[in-house]
Amino acid sequence: MKSNLLKKLFLVFICSSFGGKVVAQSNHILWYNQPADYFEESLVLGNGKMGATVFGGVNTEKIYLNDITLWSGEPVNANMNPEAYKNIPAIREALKNEDYKLADELNKKIQGKNSESYAPLGTMEINNFQEGKVSNYYRELDISNATSKVSYEIDGVRYTREYFVSAPDQIMIIKLTSSKKGALNFDIHSSSLLKSNAEVKDNILSMNGFGPIHENPGYAVPLSFILEKERGTRFTSLIKIKNTDGTVVSTASSLGLKDGTEAIIYVSISTSFNGFDKNPYTEGLNSKANASSNLNKAFTKSFDKLRQAHISDYQKFFDRVSLSLGKTAAPNLPTDERLLRYSDGKEDKNLEILYFQYGRYLLISCSRTKGVPANLQGLWNPHLNAPWSSNYTMNINLEENYWLAENTNLSEMHTPLLSFIKNLSVTGKVTAKTFYGINEGWAAAHNSDIWAMTNPVGVFGNEDPVWACWNTAGAWLSTHIWEHYIFSQDKNYLKNEGYPIMKGASEFFLQWMVTDKNGSLITSPSTSPENKYKTPDGFIGATLYGGMADLAMIRECFDKTIKASKVLNVDAEFSAKLETALSKFYPYQIGKKGNLQEWYFDWNDEDPKHRHQSHLFGLFPGDHITPLKTPELAKASRATLEIKGDETTGWSKGWRINLWARLWDGNRAYKMYRELLRYVDPDGKKTENPRRGGGTYPNLFDAHPPFQIDGNFGGAAAVAEMLVQSNENEIQLLPALPDAWDSGSVKGICARGGFEISMEWSAKMLKKVSVFSKNGGKTTLICGNKKQDITLKKGQKTEIVW
Repeated sequence: MKSNLLKKLFLVFICSSFGGKVVAQSNHILWYNQPADYFEESLVLGNGKMGATVFGGVNTEKIYLNDITLWSGEPVNANMNPEAYKNIPAIREALKNEDYKLADELNKKIQGKNSESYAPLGTMEINNFQEGKVSNYYRELDISNATSKVSYEIDGVRYTREYFVSAPDQIMIIKLTSSKKGALNFDIHSSSLLKSNAEVKDNILSMNGFGPIHENPGYAVPLSFILEKERGTRFTSLIKIKNTDGTVVSTASSLGLKDGTEAIIYVSISTSFNGFDKNPYTEGLNSKANASSNLNKAFTKSFDKLRQAHISDYQKFFDRVSLSLGKTAAPNLPTDERLLRYSDGKEDKNLEILYFQYGRYLLISCSRTKGVPANLQGLWNPHLNAPWSSNYTMNINLEENYWLAENTNLSEMHTPLLSFIKNLSVTGKVTAKTFYGINEGWAAAHNSDIWAMTNPVGVFGNEDPVWACWNTAGAWLSTHIWEHYIFSQDKNYLKNEGYPIMKGASEFFLQWMVTDKNGSLITSPSTSPENKYKTPDGFIGATLYGGMADLAMIRECFDKTIKASKVLNVDAEFSAKLETALSKFYPYQIGKKGNLQEWYFDWNDEDPKHRHQSHLFGLFPGDHITPLKTPELAKASRATLEIKGDETTGWSKGWRINLWARLWDGNRAYKMYRELLRYVDPDGKKTENPRRGGGTYPNLFDAHPPFQIDGNFGGAAAVAEMLVQSNENEIQLLPALPDAWDSGSVKGICARGGFEISMEWSAKMLKKVSVFSKNGGKTTLICGNKKQDITLKKGQKTEIVW
């Protein structure tokens, strides 16, 4: 009885502390009753360029700072292996002779350098000089306004902190208050894992340093940076305190406040990165001047003014989409406990909504810098030796980051990827010539970095072709250009930027493909991302010809390029060449197990439950396999997924949920969505019975493991895919609605053709739907057996009672 009373009093305290808002069992607030001990418990903020990882400590508040443009290295020498292409005929000859072992060895000669690494900028520590027992601790992240808060009491004094990272003002703000006059006493320190120095001058704590010129090329060994004094990306962080009372104090390397009641900390960071093709030292931006300018401009503004500008800017994106999944009986719990409860099979519809909207929050927060898309960790990397260099892994992970950009109404957040693809098409022209002997178009491979590296990786012959030699990224990435057009209807973008890049990708593959002994077009050499086959005689290898993943991606690339050429009424002759080529593609094969074959022959996988499912690309994210158009291929895709099973890594779960949604199996998709939200312990946490594997960490970050952000984005995209699917001519409403979501509503989900959808359903039946057209056009709405054609003018909206 006493504990229940205390809990009620605590909730009353929370509501009174933060404007009367009920924070428990929320669909937009993550909250906890203790500070974070591990990165996977922390709360993250970002403005698309600057990232902050907040731990919410009492005696010491630790905040990791990231800038999405701080990487090792400098512009890539795309001509690093100018005669690599001369090995292609020998590889093809080995494959023609079915000598796969020799082909694997020869394929290593088609390799270049590994990617550079995304680097952590620094750590900011706020040391609080408070003694006594802590009570009523509370920590939250409100994704509806992109602010974080911490509050606690010590000896009757209430301390609060509020944090946000502003896009309009390019600044991080931390407001500290105490309920007792003069009780705020703290100092601030800056440090970095990179080469740097910190000092205080004119009451500003500054830290300046530089990134390494090169990262040790291996992922599995300790990082060994090569530092050169006059090369590499420079970075700056500046911290300044605005106090209402008390005294700002400093030492040679710290800044603080003595006997204050309220203070605002302004944090400004910048780097010298000036574009993928500009040397960051000799042609770089002035990181000191830019950080100082942003700090000085923001410092003249009040906390309220900065906060309002930040929230207004953020909400113009976030508020476009809302989702309700009906009544919930889930109890009021902190997010980590809530996740544990949900992992045990309990109902919590608002947690499902929170995870969906958290994906959208993360994309807004980490993808607003031209030419620099979200990486493997989005924006938030604390490691000097980041997992997989925190790079751009382009055989799934980079693309999965952007599956929710268009359909969850965040088209602007797609721009960093689209502009990055343009950069790849520049270096990729050299890669096409030197690695593959192709003189038209551009190519990109498995990994990249901020310098738009496009070469196949592998440290010049030292890595396994199973991952290092894949070269089909250009085909996959070019489909994002079409997706942006077909959702946004931005014909100017398609004409001036997008289509030439799509054409270039298609030009490369048109020349790269060869014919098999039956005259069908295939790729040779070929690999299937990170997967290996097992031949009937027991050989396990990666290099072959006619891999189905290659053909699926190139099929989509050619199809979308043809469509783009017709929209723009250009290149009819080239479009005809692509159509002819498509008619000659080696067709899909269905294996003896009823599965869609991944390999040219009906071979087994080395690992039947392998995490990649690249050969199902035509089902999702592509659209040339559907239950209606290609029922046999859809059935074979289902068989493939059944063989692979549901237990897999975080990002792979995200992909499989979308695949099940495209098969219109809402209950199977929902089952895996629940598994994606399975609680995973922080990586460094030692417990008697640790919860490991793919799933979700306490702060809702995706567990690959370790943390990768792609699972968050893939899972969020899948929710939209369960509710709305579309092509250029049709919009499917509730195509994969699970039984668990029998009633609900959604507002603002986007469909191809430039439409926005809002709808309500009950007892799994659509009740009413509203369609808004951004640019005018016609489409057919489909739900169950009912169809309805609609034609709308630009800016027109129609409401239909279904």
